[in-house]
Amino acid sequence: MRGRQMEDRPRGYRKAIFFGVVITLFACSRVTSARNVILVLDDEDAKDGGDSNGEELASYEGASDGGVGGLPSGLDSQDSGQEWDEFGDADDLKDEDLDPGSWRQALDLEQAEGGSHRDDVQYGKGVRKMVQGLGDGDPALLAAAIADLRVAADRGHAHAQSTIGFLHGSGYGMDKSDAKAHLYHHFAAEGGNFQSKMALAYSYHRQQLHSKACKLYAELAATAMASFRSSKEAPLLEPVRLNDGSEESKEYKKFRGEDDDDFQFLQYKAHKGFAVAMYRLGIIYYLGLRGVPRDHSKALTWFQRAVDKGEYESMELLGEIYARGFGVERNYTKALEWFVEATRRKQHSANNGIGWLYAKGLGVERKNLTKAREYFKKAADNSDPDGLYNLGVLYLRGLGLKQDVREARRHFMLAVNISKLRHPKALYQLARMHQKGNGVKKDEATAVELYKLVAERGPWGSLLKWALECYVNREIGKALLLYSRAAELGYEVAQSNAAWILDKYYGEDVCIGSSGFCTEAERHQRAHALWRYASEQGNQHAALLIGDAYYYGRGTEKDLDRAAEAYNLARVQQNAQAMFNLGYMHEHGVGLPMDLHLAKRYYDQALETDHDAALPVTLALMGLWLRQNYANSFVVRFIDALPDAIPHSFGHYLNSISIDEGNATLATLFVCLLTVLYLRQRHRRVALVPPAEQPQPVEPPVPQ
Repeated sequence: MRGRQMEDRPRGYRKAIFFGVVITLFACSRVTSARNVILVLDDEDAKDGGDSNGEELASYEGASDGGVGGLPSGLDSQDSGQEWDEFGDADDLKDEDLDPGSWRQALDLEQAEGGSHRDDVQYGKGVRKMVQGLGDGDPALLAAAIADLRVAADRGHAHAQSTIGFLHGSGYGMDKSDAKAHLYHHFAAEGGNFQSKMALAYSYHRQQLHSKACKLYAELAATAMASFRSSKEAPLLEPVRLNDGSEESKEYKKFRGEDDDDFQFLQYKAHKGFAVAMYRLGIIYYLGLRGVPRDHSKALTWFQRAVDKGEYESMELLGEIYARGFGVERNYTKALEWFVEATRRKQHSANNGIGWLYAKGLGVERKNLTKAREYFKKAADNSDPDGLYNLGVLYLRGLGLKQDVREARRHFMLAVNISKLRHPKALYQLARMHQKGNGVKKDEATAVELYKLVAERGPWGSLLKWALECYVNREIGKALLLYSRAAELGYEVAQSNAAWILDKYYGEDVCIGSSGFCTEAERHQRAHALWRYASEQGNQHAALLIGDAYYYGRGTEKDLDRAAEAYNLARVQQNAQAMFNLGYMHEHGVGLPMDLHLAKRYYDQALETDHDAALPVTLALMGLWLRQNYANSFVVRFIDALPDAIPHSFGHYLNSISIDEGNATLATLFVCLLTVLYLRQRHRRVALVPPAEQPQPVEPPVPQ
């Protein structure tokens, strides 16, 4: 409730503030009157588990209909286990294989000009002009970029087609057309562009075309899994929101990389010998957190220094680094030594690493699934999500124990619920179960939801990191472009951030429409569409703003019925402002039947949900009391007429300020104080006036 600008609230909130002033006068007069380490088994291990369950594996692994056949070069559909091999050769797949045609690659001048085909060069030039034109607010440069991209797209260049599809879908420099956007993305996806596949999968998902969405998302999720070990970019772990309600969030300022004050202070403490600071610094470099580039060599150095200082959590990570071969030469013997040493120091999750080595037969005397199971169970018994996942794989495949799909599913679900990052591999296995009907009822809708969560951890998630980097550097136009592209791929946080930028920076040249800079109608329509997409994915603030858009007719036609629907959706998501708005609509019969009892219920719910709503709710309840007891009185009519009676200039001033609870309270108390002083002064003036002489009563004459 606090900090919400008055122009973003239904008139009930404004009336509540004005009503506070009036009711104060009325009352006064009456008184005087996170870590996720992924060391997990892969499908290749199932093939080495014996022939007893070969038929079951063959039926379960027949995932070509789920899209595995469309994996990039280096992932053979006949050997889908490679996608799960966490410790395979790190150089098997390149970034250009995992996310071909990404804008980052196109912006690499040397790579673009060194392309084997002239269309690659044309595409690279087009992307550079597009990013610069939208970043600098230059419609002419954007038009030149579109001309270059069209040439390449017309020749069948898949990545240029994908970009043209995006421009049509968003309305940047071109007429907005969802049909043309879909067509271009279809051709681009056929040509191997994975971002177009993401856009199509999300489009099918929104249309509830579950079979089509499931096929695409399954393929994308498999690619995302492969990218975890091969991509130079760390997987997307920290989606950052730019807004906190209607205000700019302060969280994004912590993502300035090594220039951030908190990072530099942590680095200072690490150099001073604080073991915990060394460990945290190693984690940041290892995972590429807080805008800091991933650097395994630095991570290794800080983990080793932390261990020397007695910080034992680093031991397990050192074991993983040697097993992965990140920043060092792969050495399974050393990995085992670090894992064993970690378990001696009560780091129980390191048992998972030992179990993995026994399951693979690496760094130990021989492969031993019985021992692997024992170590996985030790890790799982101590709530380690990777241990739970690996136990689930053993149950699913019947490796070293009796096959039990239901028990496998239970372990996968536990891994997802315990992991702070919602264990992506466990999500993938659950998605496949729902897709195939293996151990559960076949449910493609659920499979799509789970696959989508995994697919969004793929290399195309780097768009969000790039966009945040631009926003931190105040390159607002470029940030809007990148968030808009990620929004098209279905990232809810990108949809929310792009819409918020459009709303916040409406006075700046950051929004380019179909012909020149965006008109106010274009900007509202674009923001409205993005908020709607975010609302569909559970963003309660977005649902609230969709209600406001329909209530006021911003970016869409005014529709009080749909406004009420949007507010009700936000109410279900526990948004106090939406509850207040519904109460107001019921109180005044605006878009909803007039019902003072329901109005009171919604006002009470708003207060129960958010105690910061105390002031407006109290004022609204006092208004209800007046309306019930003095329905046709002058006071009620005066309150209802206040917003329309305010001069335009004063109303514009009120709309330009943000009234939170503290400011409104101070204003109300100030008015109350002035009222009390006025009434007391008036009382004193009355007291100083001498009473008028009263005529003496005339006594009747006494009869004689």
